[in-house]
Amino acid sequence: MGAAAHPDAGRAWSLWPAERHIFWLLVCLAVLTAFRLAALALSRTDLFFDEAQYWFWSRELAFGYYSKPPLIAWIIRGATEICGMGEACIRAPAALIHAGTALVVYGIGRALYDARIGFWSALIYATLPGVSLSSGIISTDVPLLFCVALALLALVRMQDSASWGWALVLGLAIGLGLNAKYAMCYVLLCLLVYAASTRAGRRLLLNPRLYAALAIAAALIAPNIWWNAQNKFATFAHTAENANWGGSLFHPADALEFFFGQFGVFGPILFVCLIIFVLQWRPSASATGNNRAERLLLSFCLPVLGLMLIQALLSRAHANWAAFAYVAATVLMTAALIKGNWRHVFRASLGLHLAMALLLAVGGVLAGRIALPGDLDPYARLLGWRAMAEAAAAKAEAEGYRAIVTDKRALAAELHYYLRDRHIPVVAMRGGGAPHDHFELTRPLNADTPRPVLMVSQARNRNGDVEPAGSAEIMAGAERRTIYFYRLRDAKP
Repeated sequence: MGAAAHPDAGRAWSLWPAERHIFWLLVCLAVLTAFRLAALALSRTDLFFDEAQYWFWSRELAFGYYSKPPLIAWIIRGATEICGMGEACIRAPAALIHAGTALVVYGIGRALYDARIGFWSALIYATLPGVSLSSGIISTDVPLLFCVALALLALVRMQDSASWGWALVLGLAIGLGLNAKYAMCYVLLCLLVYAASTRAGRRLLLNPRLYAALAIAAALIAPNIWWNAQNKFATFAHTAENANWGGSLFHPADALEFFFGQFGVFGPILFVCLIIFVLQWRPSASATGNNRAERLLLSFCLPVLGLMLIQALLSRAHANWAAFAYVAATVLMTAALIKGNWRHVFRASLGLHLAMALLLAVGGVLAGRIALPGDLDPYARLLGWRAMAEAAAAKAEAEGYRAIVTDKRALAAELHYYLRDRHIPVVAMRGGGAPHDHFELTRPLNADTPRPVLMVSQARNRNGDVEPAGSAEIMAGAERRTIYFYRLRDAKP
């Protein structure tokens, strides 16, 4: 993979001038995005509770929310104002933004290598298994990856241009990225690693345009910091809680789970190639040409993967927490495979990704209709929520309850979304201490909640001032989900 390419290697790959590369890239992305949007329109899946929670946030625009910065809520609000409140409309920005990210990845590949590498890097990014999965749901990773790509492109351009325009782009990218997900701060870590390994990186640290960009980013994230200050730094506290460093700090099984999860996020072939490339890579004496590009891309890939692997070993880390790394890794692996005359491996990886993209899109359309052997249903977590909300509403309306209370964030989010057109308030049972989610923070059960109150829970034997009031069986695809109803006895919160 690290061997020098034959002078004619890849000749058939570079028959088009740059203008044709971008034209055909736009065609490919338009077809892929239209396919994904059509699959969303036909999908039978319900909103996952995180998606429903983000929708709830979008109804009350603010500079911050309990567990995430505000950009995801603003995006959903814009989509619903244009398109409507349906699941497909809420999720549509994911497919559109990923297409935009692919175009930015093209710009990175073209700036560091040429239009051919940019074209194939963009297609690889757009079809990564993690991106194909992410295109069917709305999550904070979607705008984050766009901002990561835009920041990386701006840094590349700033090294070759004296224009202040790219500093403005960098500041906007970092600031908006922080408003999407605090993981955007990894860009500072990666920049320091790049500066430590290259003279070009050290020159960048001395460039006043970089600090102007950071000032713009600070101005953009300042309202979110102010919101946190007004709410006891709820988002920061939740982020620290997610790191979960309070218990045992040695979890090899979790580290292995995270590691193998990267095969699913980046693709099995590409991830193996990345490992081989890193093990074989040797920096040349002069950081110019391809070696300079490799140093930059490795600096924006390996530190994040390494940090997340350490986090998984010490506590836990979900597979998508390393998504930041795969913008740079996509361009790096595309260039290495094509320029290193490993085109057959590249084609196999692209073909596998396209097949997985098709499978994921069709799977959403068939969700709940076809069960796998053993009644396994990979979409079970995205099914049954509408039916659960309708069962709760029917129970409340039939028996005269004037409010619904839940004891779980997932139930609160789903009930708020699927009962949005019903005139029955949904509140959260608040325990002792600080709020544990946004519903406890903004919609707690209190003395103003209309009585009588119906509790909806997944707990079979709920303790406290409640009395059993029945249950309902909900089918979530091939799985059966039971929800339990309780009548709140006491009028106090």
